[in-house]
Amino acid sequence: MTHSALPATPHIVIVGAGQAGVQAAEALRAGGYTGDLTIVGEEPHGPYHRPPLSKAWLAGDMDAAQLVMRAPEMLARKSITLRTGCHVEGIDRKARTVRLRDGSTLPYTGLVLATGATPRRLALPGGDAAGVLALRNRDDASAMAERLAHCLAHELPVVVIGGGFIGLEVAATARKKGCAVTVLEAAPRLLGRVLAPMLSDWYARLHADHGVALVLDARIEAIEADARGEVNAVRLVGGRCLPAGLVVLGVGVTANDELARQAGLACDRGIVVDACGRTDDPAIVAAGDCTARRLDDGSLLRLESVQNATEQGKSAAAALLGQPRPFTATPWFWSDQYDRKLQMAGLSTGADHWALRGRLDEGPFSVYHYRRGKLVAVDSVNSPKDHLQARKLLDAGVTPTPEQVADTAFELNSLLSA
Repeated sequence: MTHSALPATPHIVIVGAGQAGVQAAEALRAGGYTGDLTIVGEEPHGPYHRPPLSKAWLAGDMDAAQLVMRAPEMLARKSITLRTGCHVEGIDRKARTVRLRDGSTLPYTGLVLATGATPRRLALPGGDAAGVLALRNRDDASAMAERLAHCLAHELPVVVIGGGFIGLEVAATARKKGCAVTVLEAAPRLLGRVLAPMLSDWYARLHADHGVALVLDARIEAIEADARGEVNAVRLVGGRCLPAGLVVLGVGVTANDELARQAGLACDRGIVVDACGRTDDPAIVAAGDCTARRLDDGSLLRLESVQNATEQGKSAAAALLGQPRPFTATPWFWSDQYDRKLQMAGLSTGADHWALRGRLDEGPFSVYHYRRGKLVAVDSVNSPKDHLQARKLLDAGVTPTPEQVADTAFELNSLLSA
């Protein structure tokens, strides 16, 4: 991938007003960029925080002002133009313009694609019934909150399809509000792609202890609706029927790479970028959930997290300014369910051995993931100290032995100083 500095009188257009888009805009200004700068957002709202949508916002514990990430006037003070409710229909790479739905065009000398991702739907009979909802944006969360209130008022159960983070966070929120909840997971354990078996089992017990019914290895035949088109049940293979006033789809997302594909940019389950956020067009960079990063070994890495959106936004901005800033830090994530905070550092894919620090049945604990004897990830529950320490260990490439991990009296920080 090649890159070049911008012309003397540039206009940078950022498609997407989420975490990655806002971060790119602010990083451009912080990096000394003084040209025109426009953020184009499809939603009617200004930039807002997404992590609370499945938790505090859905529960009604947060108001609209608290959700705001950057107020329009704050962006305006940095000479950043924000255009909301604006759909981009296409990119003309030769003319260097983006075409909007209203027929107008915006010229660009640099373009940032921060288009995010879209929740997957299930190709099931009845999947389009009213009350079958996925959660991605603020309006989704507001519609889900209204439906939860309806379920509470009429004592209707909630069925969550998908035992991943979004599904389990919504399940926890719905239980805290008092709804009966069933989680259907197609795999034999919860969060099987990202957690060690012992932690999957721990989460199953956590939700069961809070009254959530779990169905693993679930096979869904159809979603049923009443005469008005309102969802009223989920039918499993074999005939079992689960009543539902709300069905939540938490079965993952797909990268919004349609604009890039139509423009002829390389895409593979996301817009293909390098560690600096550069695409195969020197005038176009991409950041956030819409991307797939090409690693040194040729494989592709997709990360869906606030940290990734933030750091890729900074890297993409630097690339447009001709100042390569590769994002190579240890990835980290978090999830809040009930009064437990899971903080994950590193990538546990392919782990073949695990070590436990602390006890699963009481207090904070951490699970250390090893692959071929090397530490690759650490998952910490209610232990921010372990999490920060893990990020330092992973960044430094330091691997404590499983015996050192298991001995809570052993100071793992001593390995860093050594």
